[in-house]
This record gives sequence, C-alpha cells and structure tokens, in this order.
Amino acid sequence: MSQQHHTILIVGGGAAGVSVANNMRRQNADIDIAIIEPSEKHYYQPGFTIIGGGAYTLKQTTRNEVDLIHPTVTWLKDYAETFQPDNNTVSLRSGATISYDYLVVCPGLQLDWGKIAGLKETLGKNNVCSNYSPDTTEYTWECIKNIESGVALFTQPPMPIKCAGAPQKIMYLAADRFRKKGFLDKFTIEFCNAGPAMFGIPFFAKALNKVVAGYGIKTNFNHNLVAIDGPAKTATFEMTDAEGNKQQVVKAFDMIHVTPPQSAPDFIKNSPLANAAGWVDVHDRTLQHNKYANIFGLGDATSTPNAKTAAAVRKQVPILVDNILHLINGKAVEEKYDGYGSCPLTTSLSTVMLAEFAYGGKVTPSFPWLDPRKSLYIWWIGKKIGFPWMYWSLMLKGYRIDIPHLESYAKRFTKEE
Repeated sequence: MSQQHHTILIVGGGAAGVSVANNMRRQNADIDIAIIEPSEKHYYQPGFTIIGGGAYTLKQTTRNEVDLIHPTVTWLKDYAETFQPDNNTVSLRSGATISYDYLVVCPGLQLDWGKIAGLKETLGKNNVCSNYSPDTTEYTWECIKNIESGVALFTQPPMPIKCAGAPQKIMYLAADRFRKKGFLDKFTIEFCNAGPAMFGIPFFAKALNKVVAGYGIKTNFNHNLVAIDGPAKTATFEMTDAEGNKQQVVKAFDMIHVTPPQSAPDFIKNSPLANAAGWVDVHDRTLQHNKYANIFGLGDATSTPNAKTAAAVRKQVPILVDNILHLINGKAVEEKYDGYGSCPLTTSLSTVMLAEFAYGGKVTPSFPWLDPRKSLYIWWIGKKIGFPWMYWSLMLKGYRIDIPHLESYAKRFTKEE
C-alpha cells in the first residue's frame, strides 16, 4: 500500500475535526485536507441531555458523517492507532501510514465505563441510565417517564468530563417532570458529586444552590461512585472527608443516572503527543503542540484547562486554523484563545442558565443586559432550537461566529444580591 500524504491531516471527525476541515476549506480553497474518522454517524452531543429529559429525540441529534465533510476533503474511514511525529506520520488500524505537513489532533474523550465496578453489566436496565452515549440516552427518558416514587440518584465523577454541568442538568429535568406530574414529594433526589461544589465557578455555584433548594434535592459532595449493583439497586461511593480520609458509603436507589469517568483516548495517552496526564500537550492560547511545531490540538482531548464543551470548540477553531495558515505563510502563531467555554444549564423543562466563562474562572457573558445567573426561557429556546441550528448550519459548515464575550459584562452582576 503506497503511503498517502496530505498537507493537513485531522485525527477525529467530531465537532472539532469537521469544523476545522470546513473552516480551513473556506479560508483556502486549494489546500489538501484529510480527516481520519471511523464513525459513519455524527451526534450533536449537547442534545443528549434533553433526550434524557424527554424534550428531544435521538434522530434530531444524528447526521451522516459523509454529509458533513466538504466533498473536497478526503475522508479516511479508519482508526488512528499510533503517531510518529518525528517522521510526520500517523499509522492506521488498517495498516496504512499517512504522512502530513500539519497535524490536527481532536479525537474527543473516551468514556471509562469500566472504572465503575458492575456498571457495564447493568447499564440500560434496572433503572441504571446515562445520557453520555447515544446508545444509552433514550433509556434515561424511559426511566424518568415510568418511575413514580423512590430514591433517584445522579452522579458526577472527578473532573475533567464533557460539559461539567451535564450531570446536574438531567437531574433538574427529572425533578421538573416529577413536579409537573405531582410526584415530586414522593421522591428523594440526591446529587452525588466527586467534587466539592455544585459548579467549579462560585458565581454560578451560588445560583445553582438555589435551584437545588427549590427542588428539595440533597447534595453529597466528595462522593465518587466506584461500584454499582443493578439487580440489588445499590450504589457504592468513596466518600472523602475534610481531613482527606476515605470511606465507602452504600446508597440504595430506585433510579440512578450515572456520569462515567472520562479521559483522553488510550491511543493518545500512549503516544508521544501526550503530557504526563495523558492529554494532547498544547499551548493553552495558541493550541500549538508544546514540542512539535507542526502539530495542533483542540477540543476535549487537549491539555487546555477550559470547559470541554462545543462552545469552546467553536472559539478554538478559527484560532487554530489561522495559526496553521500563519505557519504556512511564514508568520508567527498568535496567542488568542482565552479559555472561553459555555454551559447552558437546563434548570427546568422551560428554563436555562447560560453560564459563560474563560480561563481562571472569569465570568465572560456574551449578552451584557442579561444576568447570567438567571434561568430564562429564551435560553431554553436556544438549547432546543438556536444552538443546534448554529452547530449544524454554521459551525460545522465552517462559518465563523464571533459573538464577543467580555468579563466587563459581568461586573454589574457581581455584587451580592
């Protein structure tokens, strides 16, 4: 098999990979681009939360990969296996070797279901559900729709994970469903979070504490799910106290929504591109690899300490594309990514709190006249209609959407109420 060569080779055809390819194509009509991506289906993952809440369908989140990639971009329907950055090559599972001038690495995260003992055996039955996979999110709605009383647990593993707010979003949708049916007082709802607070940014954590109180939800912080027995309907947590001592706590449940531990894919962890923690080692503002100047990374698998969300990818794409073009044209890369991410927190079946923030936990709203801590109907419409349209029709097609986000916009809301 003769070795293929491409000017730009992209590993991963998710939100980041497709957006980079199509954005680059809009900037340069002639440059040779290829994407390595084994999956034929592409999912709008932010929609999984509201599938689980019964307000969306899996079909609405699904497209064929072939329809998203520009026809002039080469699609290599295969798995990337190993990297040889000193030789500018990537080896595929099929045995082929692809060489490149510039490499973009964006394979997303892997879901580590196996790190929770017993989870694989019971997921999708025994009222054990998860929104984190297209194979399991519809079962979440089955559980919420059919249960009428009992203990409902919602778990969150240690960071980092895709969209840090997602584990609690589905909890609020479930609670609102129960309330609308008149069943809320028949439930004990508990949030079991491996972390120490509702959200990593205090500005939003305080507002979310009020949402939790409104539903009567009990919070259990520093509780990490380590095992689950589906038939017995028990979940085992490792609880860490204030002194750092650990002990196991067993909780019974009638329904449990599990957020699995997540990490960079194993083929990234085991590659020369990874840092000590296993992430693609890139500069947090240029997205250029810290060792290999012709390699870039973006999206969930990189070392950048921002929220792992589609909104972060949207901001990263044009910066990365421009920096590759700068190198091609003999110019220096620019430090333009400020860590922006956004988390539309669904607080009910008709309201969303739009949390926007950058590196260092800076609150950076895009809409200066709206208090970002308020749960609003307009953002629910955004979650169901506006944001998916922006994803499919603008971002993935390579259009640039630059809505300014500024820390100064939040200043008027930072005083205590």
